[in-house]
Amino acid sequence: MTLPAARERPRTPSAPLAALLAFACVLAAWPAHGALPRPIIRAFSAAQVPLASVGIVVQQVDAARPLFAHQPDLPQNPASVMKLVTSFAALELLGTDYRWRTEAYLDGTLDRGVLHGDLVLKGYGDPKITIEQWQSFMAKLRARGLDEVDGDLVLDRSYFAQESHDPAGFDNEPLKPYNVGPDALLVNFKAVKFRFSPDAAGTGTGIALKVEPPLAQVAVGPAPAAGAGGCGDWRAGLRASFENPGASAQASFGGAFPVACGERDWWVALLDHPTYVHGMFETYFREAGGRFGGRWRSGAAPAKAAPFAVLESAPLYDVIRDVNKLSNNVMARQVFLTLGTTRAAPPATTAKATEAVNAWLASRKLRMPELLIDNGSGLSRQERISAGSLARLLRAANASKVRDEFASSLAVAATDGTLQRRFQNGSVAGQGLLKTGTLEGVRAIAGYVIDAGGRRWIVVALVNHPNAGRAQAAIDTLVQWTYAEAAGWTPMQLR
Repeated sequence: MTLPAARERPRTPSAPLAALLAFACVLAAWPAHGALPRPIIRAFSAAQVPLASVGIVVQQVDAARPLFAHQPDLPQNPASVMKLVTSFAALELLGTDYRWRTEAYLDGTLDRGVLHGDLVLKGYGDPKITIEQWQSFMAKLRARGLDEVDGDLVLDRSYFAQESHDPAGFDNEPLKPYNVGPDALLVNFKAVKFRFSPDAAGTGTGIALKVEPPLAQVAVGPAPAAGAGGCGDWRAGLRASFENPGASAQASFGGAFPVACGERDWWVALLDHPTYVHGMFETYFREAGGRFGGRWRSGAAPAKAAPFAVLESAPLYDVIRDVNKLSNNVMARQVFLTLGTTRAAPPATTAKATEAVNAWLASRKLRMPELLIDNGSGLSRQERISAGSLARLLRAANASKVRDEFASSLAVAATDGTLQRRFQNGSVAGQGLLKTGTLEGVRAIAGYVIDAGGRRWIVVALVNHPNAGRAQAAIDTLVQWTYAEAAGWTPMQLR
């Protein structure tokens, strides 16, 4: 099922009579068994989102039944809330302390610091190799006595199958870092940061442009001119041009950067995966004092050989925090594919990962007949789950041995992650542990609310409608209402 495209309409004042009639229609269409508190109904009515497009569950974690539920079995696109399935499955199947490895092998003879042969890098799908971690990996190679490689860089990316991925397929934005496809040798999210800042003297006569990482494969033109006026849409004013055929890239900025913006960063996904890794190796092995002038090629790590050096990832519980708090799609996809190796031998595939998740759900007796998961991140028009299934998942997670790691990965209301600026004026601030989801035509939230009495509530709301962009206030009303009113509410209060 394809969701309708969201069309944002300008907000215009509604006549009192029209508002009253709209609210009356909502109430008339509401089934008796799905009664919601009046403030929730009013909030969705004000957002012009029909309740037929909404799934809601509110339930105390230790209760057998929801306090109330509306269309809990309706399959809906959850956007990034799907990451809850991926992260909970990963914590239980892989273990909270699971770590990914990136291994370096010497395919040749090391003689007085010179490798006469090739250096092989084998990846296992680490979701987050930052520039700093890569620098430490290069330093480790040097510390173990590798001064020069006179052969090539061989990349073993076989742990993940090379499935087709179109970075423009989701929203025709192929250079957005969130559209980067998974890879067994993912480094720095395959992204290049362009930092623009007024000259150090503060005179406004020039703009400094810094590129990180500075890769030989990415040619960058001169810095933009200094511009006057407000910051506004500063990216458009740069008149940027990016050419990205894969094995090389070019970036130019023919416009101006407003001095009023101060310092701003623009992240762009450039090059293909192996070319990016090759560039990262050239740049940072040389920075560490090493010498290398070879090319890259695909290959396999030497069989039965011990790695020369290993880069270990942060533990899974730490990785999951980035996945959920920051809603990192690329990391979620890496984790999801890794799940495929828990039931079948590598290479990991999407099909194997889906089978692993379904088998895990079955083993936990978490029935989700409507579940459709294709990449585990929620950056999808096909993925589906119901509010009821998410509520059951959250209830199971609360009783799991990984409860603390799972809950601590969620964004905290008004505090961090995707909720840092939400609920700032609500009493639920600091008391909501939630995962958000946003796509065109989709708004969603799911997680836990801890009320003033210490009771923990499950809250799930999924909205699939062209007006979903207007539904955030209604969803926030639901979360705040749960904190303040759920403990004392009964359906009789509707009358």
